[in-house]
Amino acid sequence: PSESGPSYRASRGRHENQSVAASSSTSSSSRSSETKLPGFYFDPEKNRYFRLLPGHNNCNPLTKEKLQEKEREKERQRMLAEDENPRKKAPRSGLNSSLVLQKRHLGLSQLHSYCRQVHEVKVSGMRRHKLEIQSTDNSNPNTDNFRLIVADSACERVFTVNDVSHGGCKYGIMSFSSSSQGSLSVELCDNLYFTNRKVNSICWASVNYPDSHVLLCLVGAADTPGCVSLLPASLFSNSNPDQPGMLCSFKISSAWSCAWCLNPQFDKTFSTGLSHRVILKDAETGRTQTYSSSSDVLAQQFVPVLFNGCRSGEIFSIDLRQRGRRDHNWKASRFHQESAITSVRVLQDENYLLAADMLGQIKLWDVRVTKPVQEYKGHRNEHAYLPVHVCEPEGLLMAVGQDCYTRLWSLKDGHLLRTIPSPYPAANDMIPSVVFSSKIGGCRGLPGLLMAVKHDLYYFPSYMFKLGSLSNEASPV
Repeated sequence: PSESGPSYRASRGRHENQSVAASSSTSSSSRSSETKLPGFYFDPEKNRYFRLLPGHNNCNPLTKEKLQEKEREKERQRMLAEDENPRKKAPRSGLNSSLVLQKRHLGLSQLHSYCRQVHEVKVSGMRRHKLEIQSTDNSNPNTDNFRLIVADSACERVFTVNDVSHGGCKYGIMSFSSSSQGSLSVELCDNLYFTNRKVNSICWASVNYPDSHVLLCLVGAADTPGCVSLLPASLFSNSNPDQPGMLCSFKISSAWSCAWCLNPQFDKTFSTGLSHRVILKDAETGRTQTYSSSSDVLAQQFVPVLFNGCRSGEIFSIDLRQRGRRDHNWKASRFHQESAITSVRVLQDENYLLAADMLGQIKLWDVRVTKPVQEYKGHRNEHAYLPVHVCEPEGLLMAVGQDCYTRLWSLKDGHLLRTIPSPYPAANDMIPSVVFSSKIGGCRGLPGLLMAVKHDLYYFPSYMFKLGSLSNEASPV
C-alpha cells in the first residue's frame, strides 16, 4: 500500500500517540522525581528548585507551611471566582430547578421531598452581597473585627462582639429589617459597651418577653473578676421607650458556656458550664444548684433537659423534672465523642441532638439509644471553639471550620451541599461567624445566611427561582 493510504496514516497516528504518551509519561515521572528531591521544592511554573531548609541565606526562605498556605489561597481564589459564576454546580448530581419542577408536575415527588429539594437548590444559588451597616455615628465606621454574632429567635436582632485594637472587646446589637422584594437593611444600635474581659459565651434570654435580654459569660482579666451578666436588650438603644428591666450580674467566674431555659415551667432559669461543674440558677430568686462534672463543660443547650458537652468528649444531660434526685444517677443520659465538644444543638424532635467536636466530627445522636444515626463529613477543626447552626425549616445544618470555609449539609442525609470560601485569606483570628435563618429581618424576610468576617458583614440570600407558590413552602426534614 502507498504511504498515503489509510492503513499507513492510522499506523503513523498510533506511533505518534504512543510517542506522545511515552514522552508525557517520562516527563511526568521526571517531574515526580524532581519534586521529591529532599530539602528542595520544584516550582513547575518557574522551572527551578527552591530550598526548603531553614536558616539559609535567602531573605524570604520557603517552608512547607508557606507553600501549603499558597496552595490554600489559590484554591480560595478559585472558589471565590466559581461563586461569582451565575451558573453554579448543582448541590447533588442531577438536581436542578428544572428537574425538581418537572418531577413535581409529573407527580414523581411528594411535597415533603419536593420542599427539601427546593431548599437545596436555593442553597446552591446563594450569592454574596456586602451590607452597609447604618449607624447614628456614620463618621466613625466600624474598623474592629467581628468575633461573634448571635441572632434572636425572630432573626430581627443580632448581638455582636467585636475585638478592639487596644485590647478587650465591645458588644452591641444590630437591628435588621427586610422588604418583600428581598432587600435587607441593618442598623447598629447607638449604645455600645466596652470591656477588658473576654466574652466566652452568649445566648438570648426571655425574661419579660421573648428575647428581652442577653446572657453573657465574661472571663476575668487582671484585677477584674469574671461574671455572668444578664442585660436587657433595650439597654443598647437610647431611642427605645421601654424601661431597661432586670439587669443582673452574678459572681460566676470563668464560665465556658451558658444556656437559657426555654420551658415556662422553669421560668427565668439559666445554666452555666464551668471547670468540672454545672451551675443552675434562678435569675429572679438567686436560687442555685451545683452539679459536679469530671471535665470542663464547654457547650450547653437547655430545652428543658439540659445537655452539656465536655472537654473530655462526654455529653450528658440533666433533667430538671428530677431535680430532687441527688444520687450518682442524676445524669439522665450520657454518651461520648472522641474529642472535646464545641457545640450541642437539640432538634425540634427532642430525641435527637447534634454535637460537634475538636476533631471536626459532627454527629446526630438518638439520645434514647445513645447512638449516632448520622454523620456530617467535611468540617475542619483542631482546637477552636466553633458552633454548629441548624435551620430545620430549610432542612439545613451549617458550620464554619477552622479553615474559614462555611459548609452547609442536608440535615436529613448528611450530604455536603455547599462550601463557601471566606472573602478574606484564612487566619485563626479571622474565622467567620455566621447566622442562618428562614426569615432574616423578621416575618417578611427571606431565607439566607449572614456572615461577619473581619470588620465586614455579608448577606447570602437564598436564590428565589420561580417554582410557583410551593417554592416558599417549608417542610421539616
